[in-house]
Amino acid sequence: MSFVFRDLKVKSLISSQMSKKVLFLDRDGVINHDPGDYTKSLEEFNILNGAIESMKTWVMEGFEIIIITNQGGLDKGLYPKENVEAMHQYLQGECILAGFSILDFYYCPHHPDYSGKCLCRKPESLMIEKAIHKYNVDITKSIMFGDKSRDIEAAEKAGVKGVKIDINSGVPEFHHKF
Repeated sequence: MSFVFRDLKVKSLISSQMSKKVLFLDRDGVINHDPGDYTKSLEEFNILNGAIESMKTWVMEGFEIIIITNQGGLDKGLYPKENVEAMHQYLQGECILAGFSILDFYYCPHHPDYSGKCLCRKPESLMIEKAIHKYNVDITKSIMFGDKSRDIEAAEKAGVKGVKIDINSGVPEFHHKF
């Protein structure tokens, strides 16, 4: 089925309604405790106090949530991708129990010492760009929180506002200034 839009105001209105506001989040150190090396298993995956509640507030304010995380430990052979997926399934389950869900999870399995430079590993922006394209993200209304400069750099390369937070401080609460 196709539609012909003769009135640009109608087209603009429909387009703006279809675009999403997204809260992009780094994972380790923002949602779960970052032990300083790698979170290798579900047993080590400890969600930070208030992270679920803060994400729920963002969702209630009209944001979708997408996780953007480097997982270079995969390339190093420190843990299998099944462990990463188990952590993401667990996090999604906790969110669903709280009454919302995470739209998607993107992770880069590469490490520069093992695979060389890649376009998906932060500070590169490919993971964010893929999400923007897949979900019709409105970059002017979206934001990314990360605990490392590379998180912010990746966001800004994709045209998304990046905000650096302290490691293990948790997902910031929603404030209308964003």
